[in-house]
Amino acid sequence: MIKCGVVVFPGSNCDHDAYHVSKHVMDFETVFLWHKDEDLKGCDFIIIPGGFSYGDYLRCGAIASFSPIMKSIKKFANDGGLVLGICNGFQILLESGLLTGSLLRNKNLKFICKFVDIRVENTDTPFTNSCTKKVLRIPIAHHDGCYFIDKDGLRKLEENGQVLFRYSSSRGEVDREFNPNGSLNNIAGITNKEGNVLGMMPHPERASETVLGSFDGKMIFKSVLNFLEKKIKE
Repeated sequence: MIKCGVVVFPGSNCDHDAYHVSKHVMDFETVFLWHKDEDLKGCDFIIIPGGFSYGDYLRCGAIASFSPIMKSIKKFANDGGLVLGICNGFQILLESGLLTGSLLRNKNLKFICKFVDIRVENTDTPFTNSCTKKVLRIPIAHHDGCYFIDKDGLRKLEENGQVLFRYSSSRGEVDREFNPNGSLNNIAGITNKEGNVLGMMPHPERASETVLGSFDGKMIFKSVLNFLEKKIKE
């Protein structure tokens, strides 16, 4: 059975959502990982959930990046382990150096909470191999979600195929009018160069059951399941 660890920081508020999807929707063996711990408890997959770790003081994700658990997650990721950072989790991955770039205030300087459409740019990854739809309908809920990186960094992301999701229309059109927060190139999610660490602002755990209005987010978790099951069999 696949074992998933959901990290809990002071201020996390999407940890139980992620736990529910992992344990009750995907049927993964699932455990909470406290931020002060260093033991990843033999997990195959790590989720850093959304919320307001440490109250977003100093800078979103900045303080959380120094938590003891992050040292273990960095090693886990560097050894090829799968890590998914959602919203504040994305911010933490950037602050910890596992991903490149930064997340700035939304272009309208307001908190945004609504469903958006995101276009899947690559289905040959551990996180998207089961995406049967080109465009996913998934909600966002953030104040600091405007992805930014310098020109050279952006070029490398694009050339390496590290941009996994872009804000788009329901038909997959990428344009400024479909960009809710001002992110460069409509970027909604990126991976590291190796492809085993994903940071995304939309919340797939909030779109993994029909009752929630969309189950498109489940495709991301199903992709992880497929990838890890194949890896175990090898």
